[in-house]
Amino acid sequence: MAVAAHVLEHAARDPGRVALVGPEEEVTYAELAERIKARDVRATAGPAVISVKDPVAALTQALAADLAGITPLVCDERAAHLLADLPPAPLAPPAEGGWACFTSGSTGRPRAVVRSRASWTGSFRHLDRLSGIGGEDVVLIPGPLITSLYAFAAAHALGAGATAIVPGRWSLEYLDAATAVHLVPHQLQQVLPKPASLRVALVGGAALDPAARERAEAGGLRVLAYYGSSELSFVAADADGTGMRAFPEVEIEVRAGEVWVRSPWVADGYLAGAPGPLRRDAAGWATVGDLAEPYRPGGVLRVRGRGDGAIQTGGATVVPEDVEAVLRRVPGVADAVVVGAPHPDLGALVCAVVEGPVRRADLEAAARAGLDRVQRPRRWYAADALPRTPTGKPARALIAETLTGFRRLV
Repeated sequence: MAVAAHVLEHAARDPGRVALVGPEEEVTYAELAERIKARDVRATAGPAVISVKDPVAALTQALAADLAGITPLVCDERAAHLLADLPPAPLAPPAEGGWACFTSGSTGRPRAVVRSRASWTGSFRHLDRLSGIGGEDVVLIPGPLITSLYAFAAAHALGAGATAIVPGRWSLEYLDAATAVHLVPHQLQQVLPKPASLRVALVGGAALDPAARERAEAGGLRVLAYYGSSELSFVAADADGTGMRAFPEVEIEVRAGEVWVRSPWVADGYLAGAPGPLRRDAAGWATVGDLAEPYRPGGVLRVRGRGDGAIQTGGATVVPEDVEAVLRRVPGVADAVVVGAPHPDLGALVCAVVEGPVRRADLEAAARAGLDRVQRPRRWYAADALPRTPTGKPARALIAETLTGFRRLV
């Protein structure tokens, strides 16, 4: 079922309900439905590229394309340049309609991921149950709609008949009006202490600090954490703090340390056949190379990090997220990113960039206490604020490229 069809149903049932709140205007479900139906969307061989700055206008155009069975792809100026570099033969959009969104680009160049419509909308009912989001909610989506995390959040809110607040960028300006908010892990502390209306935070990413979750829930904010990727969509969720378990209708295997999944939510591939981490096998299983500890069906999935970010040093493999988890526990550290710097003998040196006022001696003490020798950073850098992607994740690739531009801790 098209997301736009959900909007039309809500418009018929509750026309005066506010559907979208953006920087320029509020739009009711009835008004949104009329705008969707009024747009003349022409058939295209590939996705309908939508490049408008206003998030309400962008969503309106995307929903109009969705209603017409044409795959929408919301872009910004940078994404438009990426599309211009793609070869002329695009991945054919799904016959029954679909959606296309960009990956976050935290470990490299963003890619446009193409998926069937059902790979999103079919999961709505499961997220409704896990999050409790329904038609009476006001959902803050504080990020750009070009990325899959926030585009899905907007689609789900509209599918549920809720009010979606879409500032189109990272902004907590509307937090006081929200009952639910979508975040990435480091942003959870930024919504505390919570406004009286806010009841649930949906946190995408496997690196949520348990202490941050405890602080949020002690303050009356329920946290639904989940792990997945743009390509795999939902893989696992933690609704009660006991650990990530398989999202409904998802099968999980860990093969040679890699997370493989089989589910209805996996995307079709990349626009124009662009290279990327998504791999499949003949039995319908897929992976993006994320690393995890051994897993038993029905148990807790413990994700270690992205395989494409692993550091090869002196014949050993260091997973940056393992090191970052230890460093984030040091008082004064707001966030940390660990990357490899080329080394003629070792292959790479483990380097850490930390955000926040902290001494190198404290970092080294924590590394000695919590990490094996090979995992301990050999170089330390400080940043007042880490560079981030539009979704709010640390821009790992950019940090690695500009490592020497950060202040050395000595």
